[in-house]
Amino acid sequence: MTGAVRPHPHFPAIYTATLEHASQRLATKNLAVGRTVYGERLVKSKGVEYRIWDPYRSKLAAAILKGLGTIPIKPNNKVLYLGAASGTTASHVSDMVGETGHIFCVEFASRSIRELVNNVCAFRANMSPILADARFPDRYSTIVGKVHNIYSDIAQPEQAKVLADNADMFLLKNGWIMLAIKAQSIDVTKEPTQIYKQEIKTLQNRGFDVKQTVHLEPYDKAHAMIVGTK
Repeated sequence: MTGAVRPHPHFPAIYTATLEHASQRLATKNLAVGRTVYGERLVKSKGVEYRIWDPYRSKLAAAILKGLGTIPIKPNNKVLYLGAASGTTASHVSDMVGETGHIFCVEFASRSIRELVNNVCAFRANMSPILADARFPDRYSTIVGKVHNIYSDIAQPEQAKVLADNADMFLLKNGWIMLAIKAQSIDVTKEPTQIYKQEIKTLQNRGFDVKQTVHLEPYDKAHAMIVGTK
């Protein structure tokens, strides 16, 4: 389909698309022209193809719509993505960093990484799938190297610690982190806001300057996105 697409007013490599009935949606420029990843709509504008970005399927899109003030992932960046799953958000990050950037996708579940490889990475030269447990960054240290950003979306109890351990090994000086906190994966007996504060404290104790936290409801219940730098 065709539609009016404009650059996002604040974030590079992110766009807003105006669809039928004047509805506006987030979008990224499709690096794998003609292909979708999770059934998203494709929109063409002035000869360029864009992918509509669903905030109910992507916590990063949800965070943008909930008022996140900083998106550190930019064109040409190298990104370490922890918990890439089958590639929904990772594919949009791939669009954002472009052909001269790179995204290292760590995923522990064999089924998810099989889908990531076959449906996403096979058509995107800027993505490297890594079958590994994010709790042990030394196991993929020979593959990744230094990165500008770490994006973490893992369903494990010590989410901030896992991110910080990876940052110690891979994050460039003055690099940025994005942590999608899944409160119920940490402790179902505590209020989500209590969990967020706990994880923020862990990051601060590891030397991070937490810039912003946004709650992701109604797109994701008991989830928050944290952005920080070190």
